[in-house]
Amino acid sequence: MNRPLQPAQGLRDDWSGKLLHLATRIVSNTAFCLGWSLRWEGTRNMPATGPALCIANHQSFLDPPAIGLATPRRLVYLARATLFKNPIFGALIRGLSAVPIDQDGVGKEGIRAIVQQLLQGKAVLVFPEGTRTPDGTLQSLRPGIHLLLKRASAPIVPIGIAGAYDAWPMWRKFPLPSPVFFPPTNRTIAVSIGEPIDSAPFAAMDRETAMAELAKLLAAAHARAEKLRRK
Repeated sequence: MNRPLQPAQGLRDDWSGKLLHLATRIVSNTAFCLGWSLRWEGTRNMPATGPALCIANHQSFLDPPAIGLATPRRLVYLARATLFKNPIFGALIRGLSAVPIDQDGVGKEGIRAIVQQLLQGKAVLVFPEGTRTPDGTLQSLRPGIHLLLKRASAPIVPIGIAGAYDAWPMWRKFPLPSPVFFPPTNRTIAVSIGEPIDSAPFAAMDRETAMAELAKLLAAAHARAEKLRRK
């Protein structure tokens, strides 16, 4: 008899975990709306229930909380275990439902963790680029994303984020704001959630074709987010 899957380490579904998530969401919403003029669209595109594989371009550490604020569901996302060593930042990303893993999200360990969460009916946020962009442009997708699509039967929700790279590029130690009460800068942030797409056709494609098509989805979502930003 198969043992039922349990939530991955770091994700708490009890009342304390939900309370921490709610508190983090309230604080994050205030910070992002006032500090980076956050805008979002496509909230209704997120499936209300059941598994959902949310894929997004990766610009900075601001991406997960910004995308989480744009979605009505509690998203699960993977984060390197080393990020949890800082007690303050670790508490923040735990409150945002981060699951610690030793590898990046599209490696073998990450794929197993993602499939586990999807089988539990969760909505999981994945960054197919595998790491933050070094220059603000969409990077090549990791091959693991195609393997993930073959193992997980869940609708794909393409999400684009814009402005987060300028707000906090990987070479800067701290983010710079673009307050809503000041003239807009290139650091204002926006998130665009696309309509869910059946993952089966992508799983049936060869790897290079599937990754090329997924890259097109991400590029289109990023373009929508860029257009939405306060300028």
